[in-house]
Amino acid sequence: MTEATLLPELIGRAADRTPQAMALTSAATSMAYADLATAVRQFAGGLRGLGLARSERVAIYLDKRFETVVASFGAPAAGGVFVPVNPLLKPEQVAFILQDCNVRVLVTSPERLALLPQALSECPDLRHVVVTGTATTTVAESMAFPARLTVTSWPDLLGANAQAGHRVIDTDMAAILYTSGSTGKPKGVVLSHRNMVAGAKSVASYLRNNPDDTLLAALPLSFDAGFSQLTTAFHAGA
Repeated sequence: MTEATLLPELIGRAADRTPQAMALTSAATSMAYADLATAVRQFAGGLRGLGLARSERVAIYLDKRFETVVASFGAPAAGGVFVPVNPLLKPEQVAFILQDCNVRVLVTSPERLALLPQALSECPDLRHVVVTGTATTTVAESMAFPARLTVTSWPDLLGANAQAGHRVIDTDMAAILYTSGSTGKPKGVVLSHRNMVAGAKSVASYLRNNPDDTLLAALPLSFDAGFSQLTTAFHAGA
């Protein structure tokens, strides 16, 4: 079996080796590698159904949850670029990031979306909002959304007719991670698939991670070190 060269392949290769091994656990709920790989493929297909073009940005404004992981790996699987947004940021800070890197799709929760109507009106490139849960009609009707925006529920996106993703190579962009902005405006750091996979392999190697390990995701997934806790675990099949 060949090693991963693209970010989503970290999950796919682990699913091929040990499909029923646990990939994620949150409180009393777990997700096996096979189920995570399927969700990533479905999310990628749903994004393509929305018309996501190659290298377009998908912002993820969520707390630490399964959907955050699926979206983070599903966006690059579709040929897009994922942009994790720190869930502690205020609406105007979120708007700055969405504007700065021309985000096309926003993935968020109903609670966080309720804070953003004004901010979203200031993001002309944004076209689609994917909301966790199923109550998209209620969400859309209760807010003054710009007419250009469509709102899709998470189950509807994953259940849409699958469409093939764009062709991706390891030097393509996979992610744009933003600095904290403590000394000025946040700055986007562009990472390729090769950057992220090489980092996962390197860290997993010197930490000697193996499939029997359990890694605690104690850091925000919007930070490089926090997201590395996922990539190193998936590379090892932990």
